[in-house]
Amino acid sequence: MTGSRDESPLNPLPPVVVALALLIFGVELLFQAGSRGFVGGQEAVGWRLEAIRFYGFFAPVLEWMIETGRWPAEHLMRLVTYPFVHAGFTHALMVIVFLLALGKMVGEVFGTVAVLVVFFLSAVVGALAYGLLSASPAPLVGGYPAVYGLIGAYTFMLWVALAGSERKRIQAFTLIALLMGLQLVFGLLFGGGRDWIADLAGFATGFAVSFLLVPGVWRRILARLRDR
Repeated sequence: MTGSRDESPLNPLPPVVVALALLIFGVELLFQAGSRGFVGGQEAVGWRLEAIRFYGFFAPVLEWMIETGRWPAEHLMRLVTYPFVHAGFTHALMVIVFLLALGKMVGEVFGTVAVLVVFFLSAVVGALAYGLLSASPAPLVGGYPAVYGLIGAYTFMLWVALAGSERKRIQAFTLIALLMGLQLVFGLLFGGGRDWIADLAGFATGFAVSFLLVPGVWRRILARLRDR
C-alpha cells in the first residue's frame, strides 16, 4: 500500500521535452522583456528582428548555397535554429503547447533520443522543402515544422494501434487533416505565407522516421504483406 500511495497520479514529462519547451520560452521571454524595455536598453526593441535575420531560414539563402556550392556554417545552422525564434508570443505559446502534449506521448513510447531525432530532423526537412518548393523571400521561423514532425510520429502510433482495419487506420490521420484544414482556412481568410509546405514536410518526416524508431516494425510489415 505504501508503494501505491507514493506513486504520482501524473506521468512526468520527458526531460528533453521540458528542455526544448524551456528553450523556446526563454528566447521568447527575452524578446518580450527587451521590447518592453526591461533589459537591453533601446537596442533590445529590435532583438526579434535581428534574431530572425541571423537565425531564421531563408529560401534565397538555400538557393545561393546550391548555386555556389558553398555551405557556410552560419547558414547551415539556420536549419536547426529557426524553430526557436518565433514571430510573436502567441506563435511561441502554441508551439510550446503542442510540444508538451505531443512530446510527452511520443517520448513515453519511443524514448528521449527519438524525440530529439523527430524534432530536429523534421525541422531540417521542413526547411529544405520550404526552400526548394516555395521560392518565398519570407523567412521561415518557429517550431511548427518540428512539432508537426511529432504529430507525424503520434499519427504513426495511432496507425499501428489501429492495425487490422484499413478504414480505422485512416482515422489516425484525422488530427493532421484537421490542422491542415484550419491552416488553409486561416490562410484564405487572413492571408498567409507558404509555411504549410514546411509543416507538411515535417509531418511526413515524423511519420516516416517512426518506422525506424520502432524495433521490429519492418519485420511485422513484411509479414503482413506476405500473408496477403
